[in-house]
Amino acid sequence: MSVFRILRSSRHARSYYDPAHHHGFLTKTNLAKFRYKQIRNNASSPSSTSSKTRMWHSLTKRWEWTIPAGVGISILAIFQWRHFWRHSHAEKDPSTLGPINGFMVDCYCCLPLRITSRLWGWFASIPVPLILRPTFYGLYAKAFRANLEEIDLDLTTFPNLVEFFVRPLKDGVRPIAQHVDIVSPADGKVLHFGPVTSCRVEQVKGVTYSLRHFLGDPNWPRSTTSLEKIENDDCKYLRSLLKNPTNHLYQLIIYLAPGDYHRFHSPTDWQIRFRRHFQGKLLSVNPRVAGWLPNLFSLNERVVYIGEWAGGFMSYAAVGATNVGSIKVYCDRNLATNTRKWPKEKRCDDASLGCTNMSKGQMLGEFRMGSTIVLLFEAPPDLKFSLRRGQSIQMGQPLIESNRIIDERLQSMTK
Repeated sequence: MSVFRILRSSRHARSYYDPAHHHGFLTKTNLAKFRYKQIRNNASSPSSTSSKTRMWHSLTKRWEWTIPAGVGISILAIFQWRHFWRHSHAEKDPSTLGPINGFMVDCYCCLPLRITSRLWGWFASIPVPLILRPTFYGLYAKAFRANLEEIDLDLTTFPNLVEFFVRPLKDGVRPIAQHVDIVSPADGKVLHFGPVTSCRVEQVKGVTYSLRHFLGDPNWPRSTTSLEKIENDDCKYLRSLLKNPTNHLYQLIIYLAPGDYHRFHSPTDWQIRFRRHFQGKLLSVNPRVAGWLPNLFSLNERVVYIGEWAGGFMSYAAVGATNVGSIKVYCDRNLATNTRKWPKEKRCDDASLGCTNMSKGQMLGEFRMGSTIVLLFEAPPDLKFSLRRGQSIQMGQPLIESNRIIDERLQSMTK
């Protein structure tokens, strides 16, 4: 029932009454003759202007276009997008783009990205003919700069594009750094890293997301530190995450491009206590989008795993994105992402995983195309990263400088 009537322009045949022939109606067959005769009569009439006006109104009444509401919204959003890129920041430096207004965010969020992502997941699962696989995957690798020399199997063994996305690597091509306690969990690009000092956390430089919305209510086992003297709610929430009140909270964001290795691993030795799944949107997490869309990670579908490592609290989040068919986590068989929308009253889905022990470098899960890993962890205040923003990083590379954090608690926990 809901349609956009953009122009009255869809050809619907109608009957027209001929005043000169009151005994009959004009049908579609002789409609052209009638129009020709009417134009000739109007041309010789002294009131030709008013007659032409009436004729134009009569003509436009016969035209009508009807399109689905979703398509109409998408068209409007695309036009808004074009307008934004042409006019929004013409006088500003491109490296300092700010967030866009709420109307354009609403237009972007109205796009049927969940449907298109599910369709893409279906399309990427279509079997590729055996004879075409080397050529097809070779073209994909060339377009997205994927390194085919690292693949452990022959290209003909991948039946479809999804299996090529999650391709295994040869042994030894991703060595795990042993001199540090925490390493990169995935291949990708470092968007942001550093200490978290408030509940507004930077996703890229100058653009933030809400930590409280990203993680949800902290109803998991946590520090018993007294928070009664802390008046600021944001500070109270941040402090409630820490096991040791003298420690700091740090974050790392890694973006996985379509050509990257799509499996993600454990960054350290830790215990996973439970999982929290937010359905959310499936907006693009491309660094350009993250640079102008605030709260991107809080809006998108994400799977957050909460646990504890040697330094204290740890949160490992796999964030969904446009055209990510699904997120698969090997120790969580009940997880199902990119499904039908939940009821409005359901915001998240929690699941207890007991005490699942993960070792540094152990395979944790896979993306069915590029997406983002957001790592939040507690550590001493003297922690120093060995990274720079925008650099490419590989799974297993060190994140911090060589300083040991492992204590007796972790050693007893891994026994």
